[in-house]
Amino acid sequence: MWKQISLSIVFSLVFGFLGAHLYLSWYEEQPIVATQAVNWESMGYARANHDYISPSTESSERSPITTRGAERAPESFVEASRVSTPSVAYIRTISPAQNRTSFFDMFFEGRQGQNVSTGSGVVYTSDGYVITNNHVINNANRIEVILNRRTYDAVLIGTDLSSDLAVLKIEAENLPAIRLGSSEEVEVGHWVLAVGNPFNLASTVTAGIVSAKGRELNLMSSRFPIESFIQTDAAINPGNSGGALVNLNGELVGINTAILSRTGSYTGYGFAIPVDIVRKVADDLIQYGEVQKAFIGATVNDLSEDMLRSLGNLDGVMVVNVKREGAAEKAGLEEGDIITQINGRNVNSRVEFEEQLSYRSPGEQVSVSFLRDGSKKNASAVLQNIQGTTEVYRREIFTSEALGAQLESLTKVERDLYRLQNGVRVVEAGGGLLRRVGLRNDYVITSINKFEVSNPEEVERILRNIKGRVIIEGVNEKGEPIYTSFFLK
Repeated sequence: MWKQISLSIVFSLVFGFLGAHLYLSWYEEQPIVATQAVNWESMGYARANHDYISPSTESSERSPITTRGAERAPESFVEASRVSTPSVAYIRTISPAQNRTSFFDMFFEGRQGQNVSTGSGVVYTSDGYVITNNHVINNANRIEVILNRRTYDAVLIGTDLSSDLAVLKIEAENLPAIRLGSSEEVEVGHWVLAVGNPFNLASTVTAGIVSAKGRELNLMSSRFPIESFIQTDAAINPGNSGGALVNLNGELVGINTAILSRTGSYTGYGFAIPVDIVRKVADDLIQYGEVQKAFIGATVNDLSEDMLRSLGNLDGVMVVNVKREGAAEKAGLEEGDIITQINGRNVNSRVEFEEQLSYRSPGEQVSVSFLRDGSKKNASAVLQNIQGTTEVYRREIFTSEALGAQLESLTKVERDLYRLQNGVRVVEAGGGLLRRVGLRNDYVITSINKFEVSNPEEVERILRNIKGRVIIEGVNEKGEPIYTSFFLK
């Protein structure tokens, strides 16, 4: 029996070696494998996060396509990484937390703790201005910027909810400010690098391509959101927020902001705010403390499939509403007009239309090309601010100590949006009367006991002096009517 077992083992080994030899000989003769490798590289997956083949290893046996894919892109990655990495900072935010550790803590204030969150930022100017996402620093009591192994306390200069951007300032000089590129010049298929600090791993670089432009994700909670994201397959993970998306020259083309994932980690889709929008928002926040958003005074929609078919190859957006005394009305635009270009640049969707306006400032004149009844026309529109003027807009927030809240009058654009003649918006409900009766941030108060209110001082005066039953009428952030009733003694 042992002799039979030994013979079986010997035969198994011999035939195993013969089979392996035949398989390897067949495998080496198949050109299909090299073709598949080239296809993966041409699709943007070529060694993005792996060791690359050095130019010195070039072989005459390697196909020209494979050689170019293996050499040229990695060399550019090295240069872009070297140029951009020093300009990307590590952001750490600290906010208070309430930690209840026992039954008795429920009846007292509990033990004070801290919540520590992290993200990324980009050095915008050499004298200390740093750009990050608003959601990275939101509600933080303390913000720290860590750059080149030094920790700086940061001052919040301003935020913009419509683009999810924030500008910080640290006391430092001669910082490595990032070089700015142009997001309008970025095309689908271009190589890009995502530079940031995912999972607390400082100075991480990942590579990919631009997968799409002009993506709208409905992420922003602002009443006037700016959403025209650059989509990339460069790996972006938690902690990358606020970091840099750069081109092969190491120039900033976007600020990494979001991922599309059901797990919370990278699954192939990352999104960045275009640098042309970032530049406009950051410059306004630094100079004015408030973004000087430009409005044309018209609402547009994407064209239907039937309309696109009737227009042939010509794209555009349709004007569905023209605001009274707005820039569009003064320029002669009408409902039903099809806008095809802004300042000579094609607008193929509502998102592209809004993006073109996001680069502009109130008082700036833009040329508008449009179709009316099949005829091509041109107009010149002077863009307005949120108050319907062309001057610098200064936001005025009223702080009411009596109500423990912050309030502001509705702007002209907001009144047009909600179709209201008057109103006062709750900026911060705080912990006072408004919060106790159920009012929340962004609630718009239009009347109190049928008395119409137009400014915050009126709201404070009425609620301080009124007694008995109180009925507050208004609308929520979606413009839906809401009624609140309560008693005051």
